[in-house]
Amino acid sequence: MSYDWVIDVLFWIALVFLVGVYVSWRATRLDRLHVRVETARAALDAALVRRAAATLELAASRLLDPATSLVLATAAHEARTADADGREFAESDLSRALRAAVDQPGFVDALAARGGDGRAVLEELSSAAAKVAYARRFYNDAVSQARIARRKLLIRVLPLAGRAPLPDFFEIDDDPPGI
Repeated sequence: MSYDWVIDVLFWIALVFLVGVYVSWRATRLDRLHVRVETARAALDAALVRRAAATLELAASRLLDPATSLVLATAAHEARTADADGREFAESDLSRALRAAVDQPGFVDALAARGGDGRAVLEELSSAAAKVAYARRFYNDAVSQARIARRKLLIRVLPLAGRAPLPDFFEIDDDPPGI
């Protein structure tokens, strides 16, 4: 009495089980990457809002001339109220406005000379601008990893990404001002 068919059945069951485990692992990894993208996006949005708030604080501090205050306040307002399509452009405009204002010769020294308020506002603005650069790098790294994972053949053949949209990079001019 030969039981070769039992070995064949056990082999196929084990193979199906291992393929199922692998597919499940890939789907879980892709899900974790999408969660990482969403978390990084939330951190980026928070950093951008903090930078705009710090810019508005500087503009409202009465430490600047009225024209510079108006330019900074307008750029910060545009960045905070921009829709999804214009957000990158508005944030880039805010970066350029900050550099144009802060990188003027003697600007930092003049604000620092006005006492603790000027120095505190500049430190907060510097910190917020640096956090935007870091948050954008982390977000774009997460997007890159998710896009690489979604290009895999198994992910495309089996719809493991579900209905999740393909994440896009966030490209802005985020060079901080020279504070």
